[in-house]
Amino acid sequence: MAANGASCEQPQKRAGAKDKLNGKSADLSLRERRQKDKEERLSLVLWRRPVTTLHYFLLETLLKLKEWTFKLWQRRGIVFLCLVLCSLFSIAYSTEGEHQQYVQYLEKKFLWCAYWVGLGILSSVGLGTGLHTFLLYLGPHIASVTLAAYECGSTDFPEPPYPDQIVCPEDGGMEDTISLFSIMSKVRLEACMWGAGTAIGELPPYFMARAARQSGADPDDEDYEEFEEMLEQAEGAQDFVTRAKLGVQHMVQKVGFFGILACASIPNPLFDLAGITCGHFLVPFWTFFGATLIGKAIIKMHIQKLFVIITFSKHIVEQMVSLIGSVPKLGPSLQKPFRQYLEAQRNKLHHAGGMPSGGQNWLSWVFEKVVLVMVCYFVISIVNSMAQSYAKRLQQLRHSEEKTK
Repeated sequence: MAANGASCEQPQKRAGAKDKLNGKSADLSLRERRQKDKEERLSLVLWRRPVTTLHYFLLETLLKLKEWTFKLWQRRGIVFLCLVLCSLFSIAYSTEGEHQQYVQYLEKKFLWCAYWVGLGILSSVGLGTGLHTFLLYLGPHIASVTLAAYECGSTDFPEPPYPDQIVCPEDGGMEDTISLFSIMSKVRLEACMWGAGTAIGELPPYFMARAARQSGADPDDEDYEEFEEMLEQAEGAQDFVTRAKLGVQHMVQKVGFFGILACASIPNPLFDLAGITCGHFLVPFWTFFGATLIGKAIIKMHIQKLFVIITFSKHIVEQMVSLIGSVPKLGPSLQKPFRQYLEAQRNKLHHAGGMPSGGQNWLSWVFEKVVLVMVCYFVISIVNSMAQSYAKRLQQLRHSEEKTK
């Protein structure tokens, strides 16, 4: 009897070992297929396959428009309410009366806030590579206000033309009255709106991961796939980047609100992972968004704002220009355009109509071209990203057809 029992156990053990081996080989083949599909999609870029990339981009755009139209139709009550409110505002805007001054004030503030919120969303939302709008727009704006405040001895720039153009007030104050807090107060609205925009831009990864966890479906997102692979291979993680991602994931998962707040309050390139983690572990929406909004729009924004104001304060700028001049041989030639640029900006602040155009400084020319190049690259990256999304749709369709055969 014992011999028969032992002989029966051996085939069972062999069958179990065989099933494990088959499971491992299936997982390996699946990973290899995913890697091959990913490499195929990444090769779909404008500079390699321009015609196919543009074709897929247009098809993906049409599909997205169709999906968004369907979603709007599902929420037609909210859409109708928004249209009614817009119609009422349009009537108030076009009707003459004493209320016009309030309407124009609200219009100006709304457009100004929407501009910075939009730039914040572009900075953090997953469109292409993301547009670094702090370096291109908000940082230079804070720097220009800082330089103007020290030159004018006041932050009471006349409106209009501020904020389109900064002009010193005729009764300029004393330079000694300018403080960090007065400059921070001057740019607080635009800085907080930009920070709020970056918080809104972090919502798509959260909603995607949350929907995938609740439905059990495989989401069309490579970051989420990498997140799941990272969780599977957490024990054997060796490289620094993976360990850093795991650290963010553990902090958010265990500490909750204050962990999200800590991750959002410092410049953190891995914060996308925090949104995916919160969605995957079904963290409540207001816990995630509340901590993200406070961290990005208040704490982090004041840190970044303070850094830019200190960097561009008058004595620091003068020290930097003097330091450039101390470079052997090239120093004086490099120092000259910086001094000319600063002098031109000072003169412009004291002329309401601006200075007459007498030749553009090469520093401003270079900055304009850098902005143009970065915006163009951002647009190209969006085209590539949407074309690759359509290619992924085709791959998933092909794999589903292979399974049904």
